[in-house]
Amino acid sequence: MKKVITYGTFDLIHMGHINILRRAKEMGDYLVVAISTDEFNTMKHKQAYYSFEQRKQILEAIRYVDEVIPEHTWDQKIQDVKEHDIDIFVMGHDWEGEFDFLKEYCEVIYLPRTEGVSTTKTKQDLSKRYD
Repeated sequence: MKKVITYGTFDLIHMGHINILRRAKEMGDYLVVAISTDEFNTMKHKQAYYSFEQRKQILEAIRYVDEVIPEHTWDQKIQDVKEHDIDIFVMGHDWEGEFDFLKEYCEVIYLPRTEGVSTTKTKQDLSKRYD
């Protein structure tokens, strides 16, 4: 069984999220998605609209996702890859090179993001609409 992992906040799910999850799942048999905890988001100076538990439930309902785990720190990736027996690590291309240190443990693939779609853009568009 080939196992794939990806990371993110996955707040306000949109087509960009669905595309990366679908493409990651197509690379293997089992997809693990690590999502930032609320505490980790605070450390990163990010605030999600939905809580960790809500984002976890939403992701678990998506057919491409087999397992959702918490991301507590930047430094847990090697441990996650080892513990979950991961073959492929997938991230968006805007992170190109940032996780190459994982190549010692698994294949690392950076996928192009969906053009014109992001959670930040969605939040900006919504704030303009309701100002």
